[in-house]
Amino acid sequence: MPEPWRTTLYGYIHTQAKPPEKFGHQPRLYALTQQIGAAETYDDDIVYAAVYLHDLGVFTGHRPEDPEALARWDNTAYAVAQAPEILRNFGFPESKIPAVQQAIRTHQPSHTPETIEATILRDADILEQLGSIGALRTVCKIGRDTRFQTFTQAVASLQKALETLPPLIRLPAARTLAAGRVRILRDFLSATLAEAGHLLL
Repeated sequence: MPEPWRTTLYGYIHTQAKPPEKFGHQPRLYALTQQIGAAETYDDDIVYAAVYLHDLGVFTGHRPEDPEALARWDNTAYAVAQAPEILRNFGFPESKIPAVQQAIRTHQPSHTPETIEATILRDADILEQLGSIGALRTVCKIGRDTRFQTFTQAVASLQKALETLPPLIRLPAARTLAAGRVRILRDFLSATLAEAGHLLL
């Protein structure tokens, strides 16, 4: 049986994740952390809590709706700030809260994780930006995310991910998992450009 705080946290994020397809990221991400961390020694409580809270600031209802305010919004800082109170209310071990905050703080590809838990989370989050899942997560934002108003913008974002993210992966198991995702995303982008060419729009 999972510890009560895990069940409560899962339920809380399930209700907060809006648009609703954003919730799928958390269970997939946690499954990836277990695969990546299988050969590592780490605290799974820290990873689980960070997985479910790291994107709190991107959910509708937690982020600003005004476009100018949203452009300046630091969703990671928001999640780091909100995590302690949420975790305390759910009965999470107090002594582990700073490590959860640290993992959330450095989960972006541009950051440098300082713990094994943070490294596992960051590698898993990078994997979610590659492959067919990476394509789906980007394409579904077209027209409702200020970064992606056209197919061309979405494809450019995916191309950038393909070129820049794989070298940032740190752990051996994550690099192994990345190989297939890189191939799938490369094939998808090649097929897209072959079918549409300059008419992608």
